[in-house]
Amino acid sequence: MVQSLVLEEFFSAPGIILDVRSPSEYQQGHIPGSICFPLFTDTERSQVGTCYKQQGREEAVALGFAIAGPKFAQFIADAKRLTGDRYIRVHCWRGGMRSEAVAWVLNMAGFRVATLVGGYKAFRHWALNVVQTPKPLVVLGGMTGTGKTDILTVLAQQGSQVLDLEALASHRGSSYGALGLPAQPTNEQFENEIALRWAAFDPAQPAWIEAESRRIGQCRLPDALFNQMERATILEIVRPKAERISALIALYGTADREALVTATARIQKN
Repeated sequence: MVQSLVLEEFFSAPGIILDVRSPSEYQQGHIPGSICFPLFTDTERSQVGTCYKQQGREEAVALGFAIAGPKFAQFIADAKRLTGDRYIRVHCWRGGMRSEAVAWVLNMAGFRVATLVGGYKAFRHWALNVVQTPKPLVVLGGMTGTGKTDILTVLAQQGSQVLDLEALASHRGSSYGALGLPAQPTNEQFENEIALRWAAFDPAQPAWIEAESRRIGQCRLPDALFNQMERATILEIVRPKAERISALIALYGTADREALVTATARIQKN
């Protein structure tokens, strides 16, 4: 029997999370830790959507099963490869036919399956609202090269609550911030990652965070979080200039020369 769970129950249920939306939907934003497990490719999803608009629901459902049906055996094989405990959580965009279809197939194959009521849309509503809940913050300020990120790393290793925004954004927050790092996530995914960590923080304990502008590269901080940061206690980290220069050389000294020139040119333009 497939269980239908609201978000809080879905989070606490056992099993991997399979996101059965199309690959481009997953890329735009997904529940952190979930696995892309598409019922349709982007092209197939477009075909079904066009059929729905032009011919109606019944024809679109028939087309959907015609496309997905031959994939069912592979879905089962892939699910077995991904998990050994037979517990699986499944969701689509709104908790509709895509997640229901995949859940039915996996349940018939012997998996214990739970679906998310409201789908990813329900998660996004939660993610956008959870950061509005106030939490006690301590903000680390200071000039570039003072080692604020290193301090956050040590605090996290010691068990403190840390929200490393630059790590989540894959950007160090300056003109040189993208050098040597993977591509940034979408802003939607950046918000999702923040929300999951924010919700896990104990409101009785401070959370440590680095001072940032509203944007870290192409990622924008949620307004509610930025406003809390502006009201929080700030600790300014001070370090001798020579030490800052050494730290920056160690960080960027091996970066691509042309990339360094381009990043420096951006500063000059400002």
